[in-house]
Amino acid sequence: MRKSILFCSLIASQSLVSCTYVLNNLPGVYKIDVQQGNIIEQSQLDQLKPGMTKKQVQFILGTPMLDNVFHKNRWDYIYINQPSGQDKTQQQFSIFFNNDKVVGLKGDLKPSINTSPKVAKETTVEIPKRDLDKTMWEKISTGFGLLDSEAPIKSSKPDPKPASTTDNLPL
Repeated sequence: MRKSILFCSLIASQSLVSCTYVLNNLPGVYKIDVQQGNIIEQSQLDQLKPGMTKKQVQFILGTPMLDNVFHKNRWDYIYINQPSGQDKTQQQFSIFFNNDKVVGLKGDLKPSINTSPKVAKETTVEIPKRDLDKTMWEKISTGFGLLDSEAPIKSSKPDPKPASTTDNLPL
């Protein structure tokens, strides 16, 4: 009797484990990429300098993922990525402050040693002049032939000089 209970429990546990394996590895089932936390790139880390304020750090890296009540002078940035059901990878980065100024960095990511200022690439874009003589309705009406394109256009703008009441009185 005891051997049969042991055998049944062994079979039941194996079936549960195999069901989990089968369900996790079904062919043709799409699994989404799961990304959580703050995505921090090397270019962002290279902008961090000792003595920066909390607002400057928040502008560069964003709001920290963890707000620890016990460590107000430490901000933790965590990023977790699990692409298509594969093993997850985790990156952690902490910034330490003293009197609201950066005093230290710790974690999986490190700023570059040789940071040189990057030159911004500027481009000039010429904007064409707009035709402000006609309103949108006048352009549409002219396009459909409702208005004559050669006819003088009545301006919807008020006259710069208002008519006075003494101009129209008979003498």
